[in-house]
Amino acid sequence: MADLSELNGALDQRRRQHGYRHRKTLESAQGVEVIVDGKPAINFCSNDYLGLVNHPDVVQAFQNAANQFGVGSGASHLVCGHSSLHHQLEERLAEFTGRDRALLFSTGYMANLGVINTLLNKDDYVFEDKLNHASLLDGGLLSGAHFQRFLHNDVANLERRLKKSGEGRKLIVVDGVFSMDGDLAPLQELSLLAEKHDAWLMMDDAHGIGVLGENGAGCAEYFQLNQNQLPILMGTLGKGFGSFGAFVAGSETLIESLIQFSRSYIYTTALPPAVAAASLASLNIIQNDKPRRQHLQTLIQQFRAGAKALGLKLSDSISSIQPLLIGDNLQALNISDSLAEKGFLISAIRPPTVPEGTARLRITLSAAHTEQQVSQLLSALEQVLP
Repeated sequence: MADLSELNGALDQRRRQHGYRHRKTLESAQGVEVIVDGKPAINFCSNDYLGLVNHPDVVQAFQNAANQFGVGSGASHLVCGHSSLHHQLEERLAEFTGRDRALLFSTGYMANLGVINTLLNKDDYVFEDKLNHASLLDGGLLSGAHFQRFLHNDVANLERRLKKSGEGRKLIVVDGVFSMDGDLAPLQELSLLAEKHDAWLMMDDAHGIGVLGENGAGCAEYFQLNQNQLPILMGTLGKGFGSFGAFVAGSETLIESLIQFSRSYIYTTALPPAVAAASLASLNIIQNDKPRRQHLQTLIQQFRAGAKALGLKLSDSISSIQPLLIGDNLQALNISDSLAEKGFLISAIRPPTVPEGTARLRITLSAAHTEQQVSQLLSALEQVLP
């Protein structure tokens, strides 16, 4: 039998490149103020953008449903795991996003793998933004379709690739909000391009759903794209919703195709019904608590103005994701450690998550933060940055 010790070489190389990852242990509930590795910290790296993880209505909904439906779902959706709460959430999400139907998946990763592999085969083409999330890239590669990555948000580069493609289905895949840069895809231009070249457009709205748009319905609402203009919409529930899981929204034909052919939907256990109940409670808050999103936007503008005054290099982002580019891996780690000593939890993001030479502090803002906490963070950054 082969010796697993041969893997040590790759581990040693990652250590030498200052790219080795270590897990921090959270000893409190997720939130803005946490206890991590035994120390209190203000959390500026969570994806809980609306501060709903510990909202009393969400917690109560989860507890009530667990008392009624139990903890687990017991089976896949197609066996006996599809509860009335799952069904209600799917119907509400379809209405919320302005689509015919929605379908729950256990994770966003599984949703992306499931959609792309259902739609494409080896005779087809998939075009992905160079900075797409790993789940989208993996989905494209695993589909066996002709796989191409176009330059980030470069519509002209994408069109040149589309023109060179042959017969077969064509799928354009992008993040709505890019997870490491916080900028938005040019969805209106992409939609027109997809129509021009008889292609489908798929958008992963993990970091936009619940946050962007007049009603919080995400990038599709922000760019005012209907189901025909954006036929495949994926959203997650573990970020803006503060819950867990994911969904795909689109036409009756799309959703039925996923139910019948998506392996990552068919062959996995359904979300616990209590999680669906929590997501329903989150959806109620998103739809009825507009000041929560307005407060978040106020914090984003405050942080960006403060960072500009300090001469900090931020990406062009209107989202909750406000990455501070550092460049060098070790320097990013050292700054993250210095901030931790001052009571701020901010992760250093390094390759291969981001391109070589672009290590960064991925700062994320939540509606649960206060203006005072943002001011404290800016003051700390001024002290620790070289």
